[in-house]
Amino acid sequence: MAPDIGRRLRRGATSGAVVAAAVAALAASQAPEAIQPTTDNAGGDRAVGTGEGTPPSGEGSATGDSPYYTELPPLNTPPKQPGVPGTGTGPLVVTGPAEAGIPATVLSAYKRAEQSVRSTAPGCNLPWQLLAGIGKVESGQASGGRVDANGTTFRPILGPALNGVGFANISDTDDGAYDGDRVHDRAVGPMQFIPSTWATWGQDANGDGKKDPNNIYDAAQAAGLYLCANDRNLALKADLDRAILSYNRSTEYLNTVLSWFEYYKRGTHQVPDGTGVLPVDRSDNRRPSGLPGTTTPTPSVPVSPSPTSPAPKPGSQDPKPGTPGTTKPPTVPTEPTPVPKPPVTSPADKVAALAVAGNRQLTAITDSDFTGVPRAAALDASGKPVAKVNVRFEIVGATDTRFAGGKSAVTTTTTSSGIASSPALRAGEKAGTFTIRATVVGRTLGAAEFAVSVTERQADTLVRVGEDPLSAATGTAFAQELQVKATDKGALAPGVLVTAEIVASKTDPKPATEGPTFKDASRTATFTIGTNGTFILEKGGLLAGDKAGDYLLKLTAPGGGTLFVELKVTRSDSTPDPDPTPEPSEPGTPEASPSPSASPSPSSSPSPSATAPTASPSATASKA
Repeated sequence: MAPDIGRRLRRGATSGAVVAAAVAALAASQAPEAIQPTTDNAGGDRAVGTGEGTPPSGEGSATGDSPYYTELPPLNTPPKQPGVPGTGTGPLVVTGPAEAGIPATVLSAYKRAEQSVRSTAPGCNLPWQLLAGIGKVESGQASGGRVDANGTTFRPILGPALNGVGFANISDTDDGAYDGDRVHDRAVGPMQFIPSTWATWGQDANGDGKKDPNNIYDAAQAAGLYLCANDRNLALKADLDRAILSYNRSTEYLNTVLSWFEYYKRGTHQVPDGTGVLPVDRSDNRRPSGLPGTTTPTPSVPVSPSPTSPAPKPGSQDPKPGTPGTTKPPTVPTEPTPVPKPPVTSPADKVAALAVAGNRQLTAITDSDFTGVPRAAALDASGKPVAKVNVRFEIVGATDTRFAGGKSAVTTTTTSSGIASSPALRAGEKAGTFTIRATVVGRTLGAAEFAVSVTERQADTLVRVGEDPLSAATGTAFAQELQVKATDKGALAPGVLVTAEIVASKTDPKPATEGPTFKDASRTATFTIGTNGTFILEKGGLLAGDKAGDYLLKLTAPGGGTLFVELKVTRSDSTPDPDPTPEPSEPGTPEASPSPSASPSPSSSPSPSATAPTASPSATASKA
């Protein structure tokens, strides 16, 4: 394994032997086959973490730690005023402080998201005011409610390119589908999801068939589910703080969101769409010029009138006569250029190699659970484990094998030991080979691959239970029951698929062309061994046909189990007497058994009181 890992390491990494040793140590330190749970909320493939760390997302936070609005709510909340239509020229009609107004569609989306999440995760106790607090800080409530009737913003709300300059360094994960950037990812929409996070948590809350991060209904519901990850109870302060920090890992961000959360809890009101108060100050406003910024439109700031000459200070000299207006305006102090913040490094950025940590080859029989799951180790350039890395496991190939919950792809998070394990894996009904591929979300590192095979259930022995001979007269059904037991290496073999064929001899593998058939008139059928290791061919399951003779029922199973059961078909000798006279005829005389030529027409066939199944076959037998 060392050479494989060595090829994956960045330039300057330690030798493959160091990494191999690290993987071996990590794998040995893990509990036997500790399987991470998967999520099964509607809406796609959800990331799963272990313990109470940051919930999985594109690069450790929902937004990639993009910039946010830093304005705080008023310190004092004035009492609400009764609703009176405004008479001024301003666009707002409010019944309270303007800062407490939330655009109608945006407010509806927050409340609908709360109801939806509470129905699926009641223990989370998600309040819509928390969504409103985040929406205020992330986008100013969708740019003041500039959304259409379906809740979609009139133009995309995009954050700056996450290129590592002052922000996380997140290479493109969506080929520009959401953010229009094929080089780096950007936070998108009113709740500012980065594309890799949206790929995991995106929702279609307005039922239009699309998961659109620029739709406030879709984004609000996705944000609610994201905040409730890891079984959080947002009624608890510790869980509430963790949830907010999972959105943006900044203490200042936490305090800003909490301030608006508490402010909205004290009272809000609805305002028309497009008239909400827009924030101005943003966390990256002090960045050096030339750095990319959000494309969210900001309100224009009215130009202040030119300053008038200030009144002279006491004791100062008066202006010289005849030179009015020559007083110099006050000097505006220049703002010092701040030092740029160091780039934020996400856990995924630290990974130099993703290696197989256990179960490189997995095998199971059809319709059963695998005994192990794929396990991958995230390592840095020195071979040390990297925690909190999002790893995606994907089933590649033609197979119906699935992870728990019926999913073909899942995302889990590395533990403190750097190990990510997929959820439980169950084989389907289709036998064959395929691959499970593990990759680091948001990175283009080489994948860790696992070879998987699913084989048919097998039985090396088939034996008949009971010795009653199977016989029937032509034109009738076999009245005996056939029970067969299947074993493999001495153990019962339930679920094995057994093939049954009617053949003429043990040496001729081809099905017979005459004689007995199954109920559907074919001479080939399949049966599945039951949970008790046997299957039963019920009475009447075989028809004798119209040709007397000795035949064989050949049973075969994957694994080599073979059984031949003799089938004997006798000629039927029960021919109905057309003469109603009870007088018996002498044995051996031709009159005792009338020839078929004696029947001038079909009307001379046996009366209804004769046994129906034997009438026709006896005529056939006499022709033979």
